[in-house]
Amino acid sequence: MSRMNFGPKPFIYPMPVLIVGTYDEKGVPNAMNAAWGAITDMNEITISMSPHKTTENFAHTGDFTVSFATEDTVVACDYVGVESASKVPDKFERAGFHVVKSEFVNAPLIAELPMALECKVKSYEDEILVGEIVNVNAEESILTDGKVDPKKLRPIAYDPVNHTYMTLGEVVGHAFQDGMRLKKE
Repeated sequence: MSRMNFGPKPFIYPMPVLIVGTYDEKGVPNAMNAAWGAITDMNEITISMSPHKTTENFAHTGDFTVSFATEDTVVACDYVGVESASKVPDKFERAGFHVVKSEFVNAPLIAELPMALECKVKSYEDEILVGEIVNVNAEESILTDGKVDPKKLRPIAYDPVNHTYMTLGEVVGHAFQDGMRLKKE
């Protein structure tokens, strides 16, 4: 079987499409699309983020939210990644987003995005944002038996090779269960 080398590239699957929400110093909401993020501890998220209006905002407030882009919000979520709030201060509204006030952080929840992590800035150094997750917020409409149901959430992933957005697929196994068949007793 032949394999091909691509050199160092940011290729990982699935790569979540994260929408980072902040308020500026005047309380104006902003959102930006960030693809390079991951959970790095039980209550911690890390996102690679070059300087933007968003980084200025969370430097001011110390808080941010991370919502998950969904299948039915692709256009709005892509828009907040290709437009700068420094150039278009009302890009949040232009995206069709509406603010829901967070109970836990001074950052906007986005009504159109049904799940979000509410975070406090732990650090921002060398363009790496580390946030403490203080709450996970989810609309009841995406829950089944009190748990987040990915089929109802319909999150999208970014394909960094082909520059496309994809939906997640079907369940193919059960974590912490299927591998038990190979364990020696």
